[in-house]
Amino acid sequence: MTTAIAPSAPLTAEDRCDRCGAQAYLRVELASGGELLFCAHHAREHGDRLKEIAVAVHDETHKLASTPAVAPDDES
Repeated sequence: MTTAIAPSAPLTAEDRCDRCGAQAYLRVELASGGELLFCAHHAREHGDRLKEIAVAVHDETHKLASTPAVAPDDES
């Protein structure tokens, strides 16, 4: 018997951090079948412990660096 793990769905703006309610950029899948969602701040704060309990981690924190800080000049 082969067990396949389905890839995690991308995180969206509707996914919220379980600690503070900010947009989640990290999903931690647990052996129990549950999941935890974290903003980048709380993912860093709890990172060592999360690595110990995670079965899989879906990390989209790279999206934070790709978002422009300000709108281009030609955008109204």
